[in-house]
Amino acid sequence: MTVKQLSLPELADGCARLGIRNVGLWREPVRTYGLEATAKLVRDAGLTVTTLCRGGFFTAIDPRERAQALADNRRAIDEAATLGTDTLVLVSGGLPAGSKDLRGARERVADALSELSPYAERHGVRLAIEPLHPMYASDRCVVSTLAQALDLAERFPAHQVGVTVDTYHIWWDDTAPAQIARAGAGGRIHTFQLADWTTPLPEGVLTGRGQIGDGSIDMREWQGHVEAAGYTGAIEVELFNDGLWARDGQEVLAETAARFTEHTG
Repeated sequence: MTVKQLSLPELADGCARLGIRNVGLWREPVRTYGLEATAKLVRDAGLTVTTLCRGGFFTAIDPRERAQALADNRRAIDEAATLGTDTLVLVSGGLPAGSKDLRGARERVADALSELSPYAERHGVRLAIEPLHPMYASDRCVVSTLAQALDLAERFPAHQVGVTVDTYHIWWDDTAPAQIARAGAGGRIHTFQLADWTTPLPEGVLTGRGQIGDGSIDMREWQGHVEAAGYTGAIEVELFNDGLWARDGQEVLAETAARFTEHTG
């Protein structure tokens, strides 16, 4: 999604040219290009799919809506397995219309995980709960902190359910380093993502994720926390940014790779 203006073949070609061997995919472009075609494309390009994003949106109260959400998440698990990734990132969902019950919404997330985690395990896929910044709690994700995400994940075996650590969503939280250590001790850091915090935020805030190095977050500090917690997996860069999307995609891909090298390691 960092370079969503590129087609998947263009993305694969750009990664090959820059020596990038890992890619995190989103379901929408995969669906557009075709699931089997995407799986073949990344295999032929020598790319490893690190994660598939996203599943989740578990908080509906209406039984029919809830059943539809569970069915969609089973499809997402199937897609992840076909693409060869072992991790499906979950965005839990916001408050249902008219509800003010955060605790109840989080319990519905737990209920959904109890149904989906055995299915995911049978397909060799882990579920990675991603806490989102509190500004998204009402409409997108009732799980706002790593502590809340781990409280949910720890109800299940670590090989079934863990967490996503995303700098954009947790950098403000002074308890997050301790929660990263907690996640690492339990083997529950399933992926680590980078994006910077820049202001002012755009209207709607979804496309406010800044290019690495342009904002307030010390990437090396957070990388140090996850590595000290035992994480050795790939580091993803996930940027939703209208300014980046308006530029040449190959240029943005090269810039992002250069910024990654400059601000990590």
